[in-house]
Amino acid sequence: MSKFAGLYQIIKNRYFIVSAAFIIWMSFFDPKDWGVILERKAKLRELEKSEQTLTKQIVETKNELSLLKTSALTIERYAREKHLMKKDNEEIFVVKNQ
Repeated sequence: MSKFAGLYQIIKNRYFIVSAAFIIWMSFFDPKDWGVILERKAKLRELEKSEQTLTKQIVETKNELSLLKTSALTIERYAREKHLMKKDNEEIFVVKNQ
């Protein structure tokens, strides 16, 4: 019986009630609650992954650009692969994978 009386005294304490209400409010109802924080962390991870992918693409594009500026064979290969250009005596067959 004394355990419940001690617990009742703690719960009845106004400082405990105010503290509990504050913790509940800050955890669930505040504009910066835990759910929003977790969503923002997930979005940050997604954006960082996207940044890494885009950085790799930028490096690859810069390398390709430097090759296009220096090599005539690279320009010819690029024109054939990307723009489907051909020489006068050639035929092009496009095969699409599905």
